[in-house]
Amino acid sequence: MSDSSDSPSSDRALPNILITGTPGTGKTSLAEISAQATGLTHIDVSALVKENSLHSGYDEEFDTLILDDDRLVDELEEKVSQGGKIVDFHSCEVFPERWFDLVLVLRTDNTILYDRLVERGYNQNKITENIDCEIFQVVLEEARESYPEEIVVELQSNSVQDMESNLSRIQQWANNWMADRTGH
Repeated sequence: MSDSSDSPSSDRALPNILITGTPGTGKTSLAEISAQATGLTHIDVSALVKENSLHSGYDEEFDTLILDDDRLVDELEEKVSQGGKIVDFHSCEVFPERWFDLVLVLRTDNTILYDRLVERGYNQNKITENIDCEIFQVVLEEARESYPEEIVVELQSNSVQDMESNLSRIQQWANNWMADRTGH
């Protein structure tokens, strides 16, 4: 992971981390355990969108809400600008570059991802769209186009061992980031 001195927001006391990836890659699970381990606050954007009606309707074909980008950014601006957040969402281009110090893109083998999406009860259109997104690295490319190269990190998320390794890397990165700012 990148040296934290490259951070776009070095004036915050605590970092912000974005965990993104195709649905089913383990974003929310990793974000939850990372927040517990680092003391940062987890923001599950999908849940926030549902709870606060930050959408403009429903897409029947793909069985999903239609995100209202502006309302979402307005809702999150004050919370995220304070720092200390781990944000998880399946898309990343909607968020301002200045918000994040580290952007993690989770990737999962297509066979494993397919099984996870079936287990969730996704309809076939939604499964196909998400598998295609993973094959064509849509979220990874979004991240690379939306954020500085040095803060975007691709991580495998196929197993419990991958999750444990990713958690360890996040903890180490967060500790280094905070130590750099306090001089310890």
